[in-house]
Amino acid sequence: MTTERNPWPALYALVIGFFMILLDTTIVAVANPVIMADLDTSISNVIWVTSAYLLTYAVPLLVSGRLGDRFGPKNMYLLGLAVFTLASLGCGLAGSIGVLIAARAVQGLGAALMNPQTMSVITRTFPPDKRGAAMGLWGGVAGLATLVGPILGGVLVDNVGWQWIFYVNVPVGAVAFVAAAWLVPALPTSAHKFDIPGVIMSGIGLTALVYGLQQGNSYHWAGWVWGLIAGGIVVLGGFLVYQGRTVSEPLMPLRLFKDRNFTLSSVAVMSMGASITAFMLPTFFFLQVVLGFSPTKAGLVLAPMPVVTGFLAPILGRISDQLNVRIIPTFGFVLFAGTLAWFATLVKPETSVAALMLPMALSGVANACIWPPLAAIATHNLPMQLAGAGSGVFNEMRQVGAVIGSAAMSALVTARLAAHGIEGGGAPAGANTKLPAALVHPFSSALGDSMYLPVAILIIGIVASFLFASRPGGTVVASTPLEETNVDRS
Repeated sequence: MTTERNPWPALYALVIGFFMILLDTTIVAVANPVIMADLDTSISNVIWVTSAYLLTYAVPLLVSGRLGDRFGPKNMYLLGLAVFTLASLGCGLAGSIGVLIAARAVQGLGAALMNPQTMSVITRTFPPDKRGAAMGLWGGVAGLATLVGPILGGVLVDNVGWQWIFYVNVPVGAVAFVAAAWLVPALPTSAHKFDIPGVIMSGIGLTALVYGLQQGNSYHWAGWVWGLIAGGIVVLGGFLVYQGRTVSEPLMPLRLFKDRNFTLSSVAVMSMGASITAFMLPTFFFLQVVLGFSPTKAGLVLAPMPVVTGFLAPILGRISDQLNVRIIPTFGFVLFAGTLAWFATLVKPETSVAALMLPMALSGVANACIWPPLAAIATHNLPMQLAGAGSGVFNEMRQVGAVIGSAAMSALVTARLAAHGIEGGGAPAGANTKLPAALVHPFSSALGDSMYLPVAILIIGIVASFLFASRPGGTVVASTPLEETNVDRS
């Protein structure tokens, strides 16, 4: 059921905060070399500034969607926004890497409370035949925020210091709070039980897996590291088994996955989250440490991607309602994988800026083809009572992908640096300075090798989007309500 009021003003208010929390998943990437030098730490440690945020963002997402159903999406969004904004202030004031990582973890908790509420409000206030346009805006903001982070981060780092990539959230958070309090409606709530064992199992499993992946090279892949990774996988497997046997409001209702397109969209968005975060780390070390670019110049190299994405995403969101649902996202994933592979071949000291910017422009087209359709396809068949749970699961999959992508890339970069004779996993030059001549080629070769990881991850998205169920003309295959069992799987 939709509300009587026009739902668009509420969506405009929500996407201000939504943009901000997704911006913070990538804005740190361009500041990593500067933070590493300023706080006198290593690559492995500075990557935790991003991974801590992604981890505490990902783990509570499943339950935060349910909290929105129980206490109202507006209330949970405002609570999360307040936590996020105050934690941003703490990040800017941090004087050590440990304090910064801790403040980023609190930031992630605030973001986790906010994120599912945006998608839930769309699902509950827009009818299915109008949801593509709304999800076009939502998906466009998601892609744009993820991609524009490094550009804004570069400008701030160069002109006012890395602390301002966090301070800037304070006034924006205040504006977003007032706008949401004024424009977002108070939607009906429903009583829920909360799956505490599920929260604990998913948190332990994901934390163990990510920590093992990210710290493996630091401990030379000792037996206990492999045990931690295996243990995390086992616990996550046990979590899924437990969810399948829980009849009273499981944290992750597996019946959601009876809808083929919801399942495939969740898999596809997980690959997208992993590939984006995995792409950012080697890219900015290459631009700043190998080519000697300033943070601003490094960010501007990626500028064509968010510009093109922001322009095309709303248009493609509307078009996706009219076409066969496979066409646009499959094309987008193929194009994105191709452009990242092209970019990987350009990770060389002699590459020009113009050569790097062309694949970035095409990547913008690809992102615009991916984010809006995935969100619209995932939510098309969700009943109102599963809006919070469904949005929580969809966003959880993206964030799980992001945190695993970050951890995996950290391990791969460290390993490739060692393979090319650069031990210790640290950049051998300070921020914003070029490497000694003898190290330029091995360092760039190690980063170039690592760039093929996001390309491989995107193959999962290609397969998932190609398998979307649809009828000629673009209509998503209708399924019976998810409470029933005979969901169309054609």
